[in-house]
Amino acid sequence: MKIAILCASGKVGKEISKEALKRNLEPVCFVRNSSKMNEFLPQAKIVQKDLFELDSKDLIDFDIIIDAFGEWENLSLHKKHIEWLSEILQGSKVKLFVVGGAGSLYMNENHTTRLMDMPDFPKEYLDIAKANAEVLEFLRNEKGFKWVYVSPSAIFSPDLPKTNHYKIIGEKFEVNANNESKISYSDYANAMIDLVLNSHYENTRIGIIGL
Repeated sequence: MKIAILCASGKVGKEISKEALKRNLEPVCFVRNSSKMNEFLPQAKIVQKDLFELDSKDLIDFDIIIDAFGEWENLSLHKKHIEWLSEILQGSKVKLFVVGGAGSLYMNENHTTRLMDMPDFPKEYLDIAKANAEVLEFLRNEKGFKWVYVSPSAIFSPDLPKTNHYKIIGEKFEVNANNESKISYSDYANAMIDLVLNSHYENTRIGIIGL
């Protein structure tokens, strides 16, 4: 299985890269600045190339692409980046796994209210939640390649410990036995690699919560 990790030098991208290497996979890590990936050498292949400079030739040979794109300032880049990937992946054999957001998880059975629509949703995260939701909505209309959008928990933190325990949920928001929706970056990365290796999911969104 040929695996590419896009934006691998970000916090989530690094955790996913670490997990892939731990499983003896051989990911190709695409980054803007290869100096941020020195800790992964020589085990991983590092390709220094901005996501918006990639073309179909860069990605055509991969079976799996994990998209760990993240941006907190220019939020318009979220939709622009998925539009660009869509353009260069049309007709390919790839399955694209997207690191998504939790704000678009549904709060009711008929999928009319999302987590980010709730009155107590933190205002400081509303714009990033909307940007991530735009990516999901774009993918829902995607016909040119296979994709899976993977929402983390409401609390998604690099500071939480790795437990190796998680649950895959569907489109609806859930909490664990402690009435919490939280997961560490490392447990999310663990779940992502499990999905890559064993996933029957296709053209859908799923969520991950820590137990």
